Parts: sequence; C-alpha cells; structure tokens
Amino acid sequence: MDNTPPHLLLVSRILDNASKLLLPAITWFPLAMAILTVAVVSLRYGWGIGAIAAQEGVLYLHSALFLLGASWTLAADGHVRVDIFYRQFSSRQKAWVNALGHTVFTLPLCVLIGITCWGYVAESWSIAEVSPEPGGIPAVFLLKSLIPTMAGLLFLQACSEILKALQILIDESAYAG
Repeated sequence: MDNTPPHLLLVSRILDNASKLLLPAITWFPLAMAILTVAVVSLRYGWGIGAIAAQEGVLYLHSALFLLGASWTLAADGHVRVDIFYRQFSSRQKAWVNALGHTVFTLPLCVLIGITCWGYVAESWSIAEVSPEPGGIPAVFLLKSLIPTMAGLLFLQACSEILKALQILIDESAYAG
C-alpha cells in the first residue's frame, strides 16, 4: 500500500507549516510583555522615570501575539465556537460544518479585512508613521502592517482547514460507496 499522503492533505500540511513558522517567536511574547510591564512599573514607581517606548513595546507585543497567532490558533482548533450540537456530530458532519463555515465566513472576512485595511496601512507606510508620543516607538507603520498580515495568514489557514474537511468528506464517501 502506498503511504504517500493524499494530495489535499499534502497542500494542507504545507499551509499548516506556514502557520507554525512564527510560533517559536510568538511563544516568547507573553514573557517579554510581563518583563516589560514589570520594568515599566518599576521605573515609574521606583525611580519616577517614564518609559514610553517600553509601554508601547508591550502594546506591540500584545498586538503581534494575537494578530500573528490567529492562524496557528485556527490550526490548533483553539478558536471559540458554539458547539452545542457540533461536539455530538460525526466526523463527516463536522467536516461539512468546517468546510462551509470557513468558506462562507472566514475566507470572506479575511478578504474584507485585507481590502478595508489596505489604505490605512498604505498611508501609514507612505508617511513612515511614528508614535505620537515623545520617546515612543518610531514604527507605527510596522504595527499596522500586522493587520493585513493576519488576514493573509488566517486566509491560508482557513484554506488548509477546508482542504482537511474535504479530504474527510472524500475519504468517507469512498468508504460509503
């Protein structure tokens, strides 16, 4: 018997691996946020020193954690869902729900986010937008770039999830027929 993964699962694995590329860096963001927060509080209340860049650094890390981690969370099936009925569904029914849900909701949402944020991000890049706070991080345009990046990564991961669901539907159809 041939152990080669089915075509759909091969493409899905490639997309899943793309979602996992950022994971080693992202997993350190919560620790970095905690350390920066302790430093900001210590500087402010221990020595009366403000650290605007460090405060904004916490904001940047928090944004990056959620925006860059969204696709991996989808791959790990960690997104919130109302599963009153879903948990009792067969694997075939779950595959239908996942395939239709991602096709009807996730993919269009990602396209909508990508299209609507494009001007916002492009304008930020065109003026090389910096923090309005003195001593802030001079890279607001990079922070805003995480929005279309999230939309693109989530789109690719939703495609992977659709391919996995289709593979389940095809496999179970082959066994039924």
